[in-house]
Amino acid sequence: MPALKINGLSQIFSGISVRSAILAAPPIPCQVGLVHNGSMLIYRFLILLFLLTCNLVSAAESDPILDTAERHARLQAQGLPGKINIRPGKIDASRLPPCTAFEAYTPPGARMMGKTSVGVRCLGPNIWNVLVPVEISVTGTYVTTARSILAGHTIQASDLHVLSGDVSSLPTGIIADPASAIGKTLRNSLAAGQLLRSDQLVSPTVIRQGQTVRVVSIGSGFSVSAEGKAISNAADGQIVQVRMNSGQTISGVARPDGSVEISN
Repeated sequence: MPALKINGLSQIFSGISVRSAILAAPPIPCQVGLVHNGSMLIYRFLILLFLLTCNLVSAAESDPILDTAERHARLQAQGLPGKINIRPGKIDASRLPPCTAFEAYTPPGARMMGKTSVGVRCLGPNIWNVLVPVEISVTGTYVTTARSILAGHTIQASDLHVLSGDVSSLPTGIIADPASAIGKTLRNSLAAGQLLRSDQLVSPTVIRQGQTVRVVSIGSGFSVSAEGKAISNAADGQIVQVRMNSGQTISGVARPDGSVEISN
């Protein structure tokens, strides 16, 4: 076997000893390096995705046009019964001139429930107008008939079912509280399972034409009453005319006890 001289020293390596040295050497951590590099790439990608999402959300939240439209929709929906959720749509405002003052309004004929639109106009320094799509969903209760009911029937609790769900797509005037329907008369016949609306109900007549009624005038610290005759029928809360014993005709509001209240 030839001799190998390194720095004046003679060392002899056989083929077997070289193979043994290679096999005995610790393995190169290629797999660990690949896993580590892959993890770093995924980690960097997630961070980039998170920052991009945050920027998009911040841009949407800071859009003054959408903010103005959403505030107006929320203000208009305050009186709606139930849980309100407002989602403004998207608009392309890139071509609109700069604006420093915005004003929102409800477009003519628009219903502030369901899929609708809110108008936003610029007051200065440029003048323009844009419609923003808005979806207003309301989760609440509504009343349906528990059975078929004929016209003229006085509504009782057993006639009604109370359901819960999205009421934004239901007709206007739906009854949300059964108490507001009980005791009233049904104007038209309804089948079982139909929605009950306020315009389908008639309050019971509390004053009849020719009836002698007590007319009450209530003020701060005093109450004055007199008698007269009703000129027409009236339900609770309706305006009724009364001819007083003096011959004077006055108008007042019919009350459940059959009296008439006049304002001072």
